[in-house]
Amino acid sequence: MATMESLISLINKIQRACTVLGDHGGEGMSLWEALPSVAVVGGQSSGKSSVLESVVGRDFLPRGSGIVTRRPLVLQLHKIERGTDYAEFLHAPRKKFTDFAAVRKEIQDETDRITGKSKQISNIPIQLSIYSPNVVDLTLIDLPGLTKVAVEGQPETIVEDIENMVRSYVEKPNCIILAISPANQDIATSDAIKLAREVDPTGERTFGVLTKLDLMDKGTNAQDVLEGRSYRLQHPWVGIVNRSQAEINKNIDMISARRKEREYFETSPDYGHLASKMGSEYLAQLLSKHLETVIRQRIPSIIALINKNIDELNAELDRIGRPIAVDSGAQLYTILEMCRAFERVFKEHLDGGRPGGDRIYGVFDHQLPAALKKLPFDRHLSTKNVQKVVSEADGYQPHLIAPEQGYRRLIDGSISFFRGPAEASVDAVHFVLKELVRKSIAETEELKRFPTLSADIAAAATEALEKFREDGRKTVLRLVDMESSYLTVEFFRKLHAESDRIMDRNLEKNPEKNAPPPGPNMDRYADYHFRKIGSNVSAYIGMVCDTLKNSIPKAVVYCQVLSAKRSLLNPFYAHIGRQEKERLGAMLDEDPQLMERRTMIAKRLELYKSARDEIDAVAWK
Repeated sequence: MATMESLISLINKIQRACTVLGDHGGEGMSLWEALPSVAVVGGQSSGKSSVLESVVGRDFLPRGSGIVTRRPLVLQLHKIERGTDYAEFLHAPRKKFTDFAAVRKEIQDETDRITGKSKQISNIPIQLSIYSPNVVDLTLIDLPGLTKVAVEGQPETIVEDIENMVRSYVEKPNCIILAISPANQDIATSDAIKLAREVDPTGERTFGVLTKLDLMDKGTNAQDVLEGRSYRLQHPWVGIVNRSQAEINKNIDMISARRKEREYFETSPDYGHLASKMGSEYLAQLLSKHLETVIRQRIPSIIALINKNIDELNAELDRIGRPIAVDSGAQLYTILEMCRAFERVFKEHLDGGRPGGDRIYGVFDHQLPAALKKLPFDRHLSTKNVQKVVSEADGYQPHLIAPEQGYRRLIDGSISFFRGPAEASVDAVHFVLKELVRKSIAETEELKRFPTLSADIAAAATEALEKFREDGRKTVLRLVDMESSYLTVEFFRKLHAESDRIMDRNLEKNPEKNAPPPGPNMDRYADYHFRKIGSNVSAYIGMVCDTLKNSIPKAVVYCQVLSAKRSLLNPFYAHIGRQEKERLGAMLDEDPQLMERRTMIAKRLELYKSARDEIDAVAWK
């Protein structure tokens, strides 16, 4: 089995690594929370600081009136075989402190850095490691002292704020509570015991520490408390005798203070029978031994939590993408994979796997028919305009039977109106395709890590769509122009034949009523004649409209939609194939936040895997 020191030292190392990585929680329990530690809880002036200094054997904590501890202090003790005591702060990792007066000042300065010179508190912890041959491996968390009233300079909520901060630590199931109570006050009024009872009603996690035994009124003692009769805990109470203020002022060192403490208990008529289980040295050993027991009990759950975190981090790495190799072949392969992923999403939008492609059908089913209905054929083919166009086409020689040139001009003029809706359809589909490109880039998970490549793909796709739009515009305008370039003669032949048959039938039934008016009423004949021309042209344009209503969507789909589906990034593929390694690397320039996130995940993975292996090796060897 592993030694107690090696197991606790390993847990200290893992806790420190968790702090470096900011692994203090989030969803579920963090590894830091799963690792047992000791939280020091007590009211102001209860002797918390003195207890900690006695355990460490060094003078290093700020002192003064009011709230001195205004940030949690995570204190990790590391036993070394030999050498001089020294300290290190997490926020100053390359600086080694051998002067513990400088440690005290650094704690004050680091506290002020977050809270300012005010009396406010902060829940951002200070991480301090102390290495010494005179300590046991242990992690202690010094918390602000509980208080009952706010004094001048403190916010009104200070009492509640401190209690909430302390509670956030001690309510964790793996936190061992070191409840500090002064012996010269009634234990029933102890702030530390009151809070410990709330979060640990069975007392399983609570160690009671009684300070200031030497300051009790003469004739009184704390035997009832220390022997568990006043308030019983599952673990024995420990009495502590700290240095007096006079001794602190005289700079009495902690080694001398520990010796004096031992002498006090050994010679005390009240506590002599308890002397072997009293004092700061015994307290440190007791906590360390209990911590080792708790760690062994928690090993299966710690390993399970580590494995769960490893699985989650691997899944997240898979989601955001693994690091990219630096050789040009791997970079080109990655770019091509990103492009293919984008194209898959884009095609899903077009084919209906994702929403958006239906808007293209809406252009053909709603926008185009509505635009065609609004064309001004009624005005263009009014009797007055027909007469004007036909007359201008005849020139000085009026037409004899059918105004051939007049018909052609009226048809050409009418067909030209179709150019607007045709081009509008091309533009509307182009807008939809551009929007689908934008959405597809946003929805392609693989691309989120590469903002530069995303922008390059968007630019290349947009450029290709512009080309497809131009092809579509030329094609639909050709369709319109083709209707003008060669008229359907059979339509007019059938129309003329049908008109003659109708007139013949009408003349047979009523020759006088249906015959064209004679000479004096020639104006009426002219109106009838031009109305007839307008009606014939309108019928022909209706046929052309039906044709274009079907052929324009076909042309748009063929030139724009299918081209985008088949070859949206083809020019881009050819372009990147000619790029140098530096340019490929620039395309894969990731979002700095994502790179930082991946680096942090990799470090956590390394921490968890190392922790799992080391715990297994140390715990069961």
